[in-house]
Amino acid sequence: MILPEGVLGRVVEHVVGIAENAAVLTASGQHLKRGVLLYGPPGSGKTHTVRYLLSTTPRHTVILLAGSTLQYVGLAAKIARALQPAIVVLEDCDLIAEDRELGYGAKPLLFEVLDAMDGLDADADVTFLLTTNRVESMEHALAQRPGRVDLAVEVPLPDEAGRLALLRLYAPPAAFGDEVLARTAARTAGTTASFAKELIRRSVLAAATAGEPLGDAHLQAATDRILEDGERLSRALLGVAADDDSEGDRERGPRSPGLHPGGSPGLHPGGPSRRG
Repeated sequence: MILPEGVLGRVVEHVVGIAENAAVLTASGQHLKRGVLLYGPPGSGKTHTVRYLLSTTPRHTVILLAGSTLQYVGLAAKIARALQPAIVVLEDCDLIAEDRELGYGAKPLLFEVLDAMDGLDADADVTFLLTTNRVESMEHALAQRPGRVDLAVEVPLPDEAGRLALLRLYAPPAAFGDEVLARTAARTAGTTASFAKELIRRSVLAAATAGEPLGDAHLQAATDRILEDGERLSRALLGVAADDDSEGDRERGPRSPGLHPGGSPGLHPGGPSRRG
């Protein structure tokens, strides 16, 4: 997992740090319940971040809800309260927590999420860990109100240094030279970790098919091929947005949306909200 410096540390500090200092915080009248929102484009590493966090909290009860199981968030909150310390993961929460202004009629699942987060006592050592690809569509009440979400962390697509690190991570040892790896990282701006992994796999396959030792030429050829117009659908399936396909857009990379127009007074990306 390759993330910008400080991203992982902020999440771990907020989730694990509070759990490790629960007694001191409680004695000082501070609440333990917290909500963390990981946001960013598809393929940027939000799920990998969740997995890493869970691996560092072996004593926590973990409840993972995604897709149709999100409807059981109320029950999950009750179980988490009974088996704390606990982490309740809500994957792709924008699917049920969209802004009410974007749709019609009541959204029972939205209200159930809000009720579950509000219903826990302040001293409950429970973390709600939410992920979303579309932070701009999140229900304002969920994003703004302290006690529901108090830390928002952007997980962006990898920059050039990150892409280079990913290529080195997935490549067989000493298979490619530093120059071709650096050139490939520069050419693949706006791509995901999945893209880097597939690029290495294609290089290995090309060498095996040709009966040749894996080398720089195979990585260069695989890069040329996957960046061709005929591979547009493949790039989309690997998480590269259609509007990032042009060379200029790939250089700039995707723009991260704000939490909502005008900013959020109750939620600050990368840090906890300020309470009045």
